[in-house]
Amino acid sequence: MRHFPNWDFETLAKNSLTNTIKDIEGKPLPVLLQSNALRYNDSRVALREKEYGIWQPVTWQVYYDHVRYFALGLKALGFRKDDKLAIIGDNRPEWLYAELAAQSLGGIPLGIYQDSILTEVAYIINHSEARIVVAEDQEQVDKILEMKEDLPLLEKIVYTDPKGMRNYDEDELLYFPDVGNLGKDYESEHPGEFEDGLGALKDSDIALISYTSGTTGFPKGSLLTHRNMLQMALNLHAVDPKYESDEFVSFLPLPWIGEQMMAVSSALAIGFTVNFPEEPETANADLYEIGPHVMFSPPRVWEGLSRSVMVKHLDASWLKRRLYKLAMPVGYRMADFKFARARAPAGWRLLYGLMHLLVFRALKDRLGFARLRSASTGGAALGPDVFRFFHALGVNLKQIYGQTEISGISCIHRDGDIDFDSVGKPIPETEIQIHNPDPSGVGEIISRSPALFQGYYKNPEETKNTLREGWLHSGDAGYINENGHLVCIDRISDLMRLEDGTQFSPMYIENKLKFCPYIVEAVVLGHEKPHVTAMICIDFKHTGKWAEDRRIGYTTYTDLAGKTEVYDLIEREVVRVNRTLPEGARIQKFLLLYKELDPDDEELTRTKKVRRKFINEKYIKEINGLYSNQQSLAIESIIRYQDGKTATLNTTLQVRTVKPPEEYAATERVSFWKRVFGR
Repeated sequence: MRHFPNWDFETLAKNSLTNTIKDIEGKPLPVLLQSNALRYNDSRVALREKEYGIWQPVTWQVYYDHVRYFALGLKALGFRKDDKLAIIGDNRPEWLYAELAAQSLGGIPLGIYQDSILTEVAYIINHSEARIVVAEDQEQVDKILEMKEDLPLLEKIVYTDPKGMRNYDEDELLYFPDVGNLGKDYESEHPGEFEDGLGALKDSDIALISYTSGTTGFPKGSLLTHRNMLQMALNLHAVDPKYESDEFVSFLPLPWIGEQMMAVSSALAIGFTVNFPEEPETANADLYEIGPHVMFSPPRVWEGLSRSVMVKHLDASWLKRRLYKLAMPVGYRMADFKFARARAPAGWRLLYGLMHLLVFRALKDRLGFARLRSASTGGAALGPDVFRFFHALGVNLKQIYGQTEISGISCIHRDGDIDFDSVGKPIPETEIQIHNPDPSGVGEIISRSPALFQGYYKNPEETKNTLREGWLHSGDAGYINENGHLVCIDRISDLMRLEDGTQFSPMYIENKLKFCPYIVEAVVLGHEKPHVTAMICIDFKHTGKWAEDRRIGYTTYTDLAGKTEVYDLIEREVVRVNRTLPEGARIQKFLLLYKELDPDDEELTRTKKVRRKFINEKYIKEINGLYSNQQSLAIESIIRYQDGKTATLNTTLQVRTVKPPEEYAATERVSFWKRVFGR
């Protein structure tokens, strides 16, 4: 059931924010929270969390009170200015309470991904010198207790979920509400001390250590000030407005700068409501219930949603399948008019309106997008096929470009100026240049803005390499096109060149492959090789459903990925992608990996970016097999689980040579109406 109506406060909210923008600038984030509590008190909801199937509201006043008491509780425990507070767990209100409480005392919070393995958790706690850790539940507490001997600076572990914690008696453990009660006692003895502390904060104070994704090794800790984070939020708001009446669902990990950008900086600056799902597994259902106005997600989320839509329509009734096939070409045509900045003819507008009533409106509603106004993607490049797909549905999806080191955002598309090949134009107060461009205009993307970080924590050498003369050197290759849009090609280190000199972007090809509903990840290869090849991970859920519908038996992921029928299915998708590529950059061979790439095996970062160097070393046998005459490979591999345990897997992989697209052409030349209504 949809609980929250879409009140039409947008004009009032926009005017209100414009009138108070001067009061927002220059304020540290906890002071913004204090201002919102004074302004809204208990009249507006700041946060919601779903517990036991019921949405529990938290007003701005209650939000502020939680932060105040937890901060004073930390102070009673000896937490002081510049101390570090590590937080690990799922997205919960307690995460924000702890983060803002640390900032209120002049301390510095940092986030750890909840699915991090022990070595990653230990590295970040020790590197940051965190004295106190806020851990969500028994699982996270067990991680930290297991390696307590390796954490010499750690003094206290504060847990937020008491389930399963009854028999723990370690001296380091404290229950989150008990710390708040300590704070209440402290306040009674030191009245006004919290407010005095807020008054002493400066916007130049470090607000956060945001650890990078670590694609090339251990993550680096980016030092971001209150001013960095707030100016980014306000400059983004200037070109992609948010309103006090907006709803936002926080379901992406809070250690990621993108989620910090929305759930913390923008929410405090604008005053919209942040909603937390009951569990990560219920995020899609909870998204539907809230019907957010604002959504920001990395490409993997949009890719997953597009795969889900494409697979589910195959399971729909005969009429719905035919309507979907009829509607999508109309949606794509309207998207193309938008990308060309051209007004669609009246006939196409009328036809699209009909398709909206019959298909797109209900489809967007089922995705939770019925009220979605601001939709963005960032963190990595989103494939043009996925981008075009959502615009066909009527979702005004925009590409964002940025890095952790610039508080998340450098560029974004504007309304009415969207180009799926680009990442848009710089936001206000942000400069973008191409450093050392070649004759074609391609070079390294560099940027500067008020949101630029202060350097890497305890890493002056990397700071010096990345931050030069006030410019952030991104390591990304790109150029500025004729419309003034930035086009990001790939990481400079990831661009590849074949033996014959043909240059190609593996990420571009991988994004095209991942538009397939049956492919969840791909690693494209070919640097200094005779041709392009690929290692592909199937989507177990969707490919498994496809196999079941065709009565193809299987047991495990490895078994399913080894089926000849599945190879045939994926080959058709590879051929589809090859048709869109220059002949020299087409995939000649591929294999299906026996497991999904996993952060626990160090193959992906915690933000699901491919660690190419590591994969090139780990899968050297598979890669050599792709460039040999072998048609199958016997593989023995060690798989590591999150708890550190390992297992040995033995299997045989097929190496499939891809047929030229021309061999498929004859079987696919069917009329439009035959594609719509079937045989």
